[in-house]
Amino acid sequence: MQRSLEQRMAITLCVKLEKSAAETIPMLKKAFGVDCLSDRQIFRWHKAFAEGREDVNDVNRAGRPSTSNSDDNVKRMRDLLNTDRRLSVRLISETLECRSL
Repeated sequence: MQRSLEQRMAITLCVKLEKSAAETIPMLKKAFGVDCLSDRQIFRWHKAFAEGREDVNDVNRAGRPSTSNSDDNVKRMRDLLNTDRRLSVRLISETLECRSL
């Protein structure tokens, strides 16, 4: 997450320096290597910043929060699997009262 924020800040700098998205991509790839955002994401963020967006953070999305990945559920699942590794996914979800795993 932190690396993508750094890259978005770099994209804002490129926009302020009036670099095109096509010029921005090789610079980001050289600076961030394999951790670089995809070309499509770079184009998307470049366009957003060029149109006046100033915030580098993602917009919060609506929707139900994930409950199956909470720390408590992960610990409960680990404990359950340590007692019996042959449990089915259905039995685990019923035991932990999760709809999806």
